[in-house]
Formats: sequence, C-alpha cells, structure tokens
Amino acid sequence: MSTTQELHQVFATAFEIPVESITPDLEYQGIVEWDSMSHLLLVEELERFYNVSISMEDILEMGNIDKIKAILKKNGVEIQ
Repeated sequence: MSTTQELHQVFATAFEIPVESITPDLEYQGIVEWDSMSHLLLVEELERFYNVSISMEDILEMGNIDKIKAILKKNGVEIQ
C-alpha cells in the first residue's frame, strides 16, 4: 500500500516542482508544468516508482489525480 504523500512526491519529481504545489484537485494542463511532454515524464516516473506498466489507453485517461489513483489501483497499487 502506498500513500497520497508518496504519489504527490512522484508528481513533484516528474514536474520538477515543490511537493506543496500538488493538490488533490490537480488536473492535466491545470498547471503550466503538466503539459503533454511532462505527462509522459509523469507516466515514466509512476511506472518506475510503483513498478507497474501503464497501458496506452490508461495513459490517455490520466487526466487528474483521482483517475491516476484508479489506474494505479487497476495495476495493483492501492493509494491511501
């Protein structure tokens, strides 16, 4: 099981921003740092950190933190 704080740290690492900038309502293109290129960096960081492989279909659905949590859960990673 993983924590929301760890997930936020993954986002901060991928986007190279302070972890305090990550909010529960963060959405794709909701901040300048989350663009199409950094979205791929986020996927890479999620796959590395959680040791999962995310399908292209799921990558396209990753529009906000809640959807990412659901996709991780589908891959066996429960975020608390």
